[in-house]
Amino acid sequence: MIIYNRKKKMKDFYGLIIIIMLLGLAAEVYFLAKPRRNSSVGAAPILVDTSVLMDGRVIELAKTGFLLGKIIVPRSVLAELQLLADGADHDKRERARFGMDVVKELKDILKSSFELYDDNIRVPEGVDSRLLKLAKEMDAAVLTLDYNLNKVAQVDGVKVLNINELAKSLRMSYLPGDELDLELSQKGQDSHQAVGYLKDGTMVVVENAKRYIGQTKKIEIIRSLQTDAGKMMFAKLVVEQKKPVKQKASVPKKRTNGRSKTSAQHEAELINLVNKQ
Repeated sequence: MIIYNRKKKMKDFYGLIIIIMLLGLAAEVYFLAKPRRNSSVGAAPILVDTSVLMDGRVIELAKTGFLLGKIIVPRSVLAELQLLADGADHDKRERARFGMDVVKELKDILKSSFELYDDNIRVPEGVDSRLLKLAKEMDAAVLTLDYNLNKVAQVDGVKVLNINELAKSLRMSYLPGDELDLELSQKGQDSHQAVGYLKDGTMVVVENAKRYIGQTKKIEIIRSLQTDAGKMMFAKLVVEQKKPVKQKASVPKKRTNGRSKTSAQHEAELINLVNKQ
């Protein structure tokens, strides 16, 4: 009897172990089969608009790796490019053909992170409306330069990425020709240069300003330089123009019958000489 009870307990124990193992295996299968976002991306997909492809700057953006998420070009967008490429407008035709080349280059650069989405080419509601519809279905962002599409997307609650806004945010705080007051804190690489820094840390190299180190001088930006290490600017001192000294008005000399005195005497002598002859 004792042996029977012991065997029964062992059987129940092994049965419990088997159940636990089966539950663990089922959980592992569930998590492996569960759809996940691309771990290399960690962001929502991005639908590309026709205007972005015709612009072309997206290529350089793709090369930097800042475009997080799979880049998706719907076939309806590609069909719109083909339609414009066959159109009568010369400018739009050239830009559309360039946009088709951009699609091919994006595919080569992004490889698996690029997708040509096979939606319905014929879009009765319009390409813009189709993009917004796809963005909602895919929980995707829309990359566009179209002002009207940008506004409509914001109203519909669709996230918009605008290359123009990105370029504006990365633009230099000062442009060539701008003037500002700058504290010159140290000498530059050349013996005649002085260096100062803007509030954002941008280095400004000022020509012929070494003798003013430790002072704040008015400068004019000449040019800017963007490097992998950051941005820097070159400037020159603004020469303060001295106010011109007012000169006393000169009193005009008196003239004799509209002629100078010397001329009148010379003319009288000529007349006397003629009369004597």
